[in-house]
Amino acid sequence: MPISASSRPILVIGSVNMDLIATCDRLPAPGETVAGAGFRTAPGGKGANQAAAAARLGARVSLAGCVGRDAFGRRLRAGLRADGVDTMFLRGVAEPTGTALIAVDAAGRNQIVVVPGANARCDAALVDRALAAAPAPGLLLLQHEIPPEAVAHAVRAGADRGWFVVLNPAPARAVPAALLARIDLIVPNETEAAALTGQPVRDRRDAEAAARTLLAGGARAALITLGAAGALYMDGAAVRFVDPVPVRAVDTTGAGDSFLGAYAAARAAGGSLAESLGFAAAAAALSATRPGAREALPTRAEVEQFRSPGTIGPDND
Repeated sequence: MPISASSRPILVIGSVNMDLIATCDRLPAPGETVAGAGFRTAPGGKGANQAAAAARLGARVSLAGCVGRDAFGRRLRAGLRADGVDTMFLRGVAEPTGTALIAVDAAGRNQIVVVPGANARCDAALVDRALAAAPAPGLLLLQHEIPPEAVAHAVRAGADRGWFVVLNPAPARAVPAALLARIDLIVPNETEAAALTGQPVRDRRDAEAAARTLLAGGARAALITLGAAGALYMDGAAVRFVDPVPVRAVDTTGAGDSFLGAYAAARAAGGSLAESLGFAAAAAALSATRPGAREALPTRAEVEQFRSPGTIGPDND
């Protein structure tokens, strides 16, 4: 599935954040203070991460969103361009650039608080301009870190124009049935799937039950990511489990975004469902072996080398 000029375009409409990351031996309990081991800033935001993930893998990617007219905004815009993302519709606004406060423990687990800032200014007008500028319909990637009204408008407008609409419902919030029916693929993790369906998602059996609930509610297909347990895909015709790729995790902060960006890049290039899911699993696993979100995203060459027979994986060094 080589990326070429004939590959379908990917348009991401979503958040752009600066991540403020603290590392610690263990995550604090409510009301508890723990000592940190380190601190750094890094580019983030689910929309920007997914756009960068797909672009690093060779896809044709545009990002529509909002950043502040501040140092964080300038740095984020430059970084996205360096990754190969078209930022024509990354709008500068008066509000400060969005931030995410992230704590990461020694096992790679994380806690995240997102402050939307400029992301709250994403609106229907921005969506319409970005869709109108695309040369042809392709894959439209959406998340829940911009206002619900902008997401709902993007779903409807994208579907009306023939785009393959993908929603990553993170952070979790209700998706109306009428909107769910316009989404081609919904991609929650286990926590988000549980919130959307009202049923626990602890393993593959639970994930399959949650996916059936999402399809019964109107979704055309569901892809539930399960972290170290892999993922589950379901549509009206088939159920497919995606085996995890074992690695020694350093930081899982951007693994979900890497998975979705890689899946989109592979599908846009004409990859089959099975090929795209396997490629996405490898990209996500590789990203988890590195610290940070955006800086951990792999290139196509790195993923292909990682998947090559006989390659020593990051868990076996």
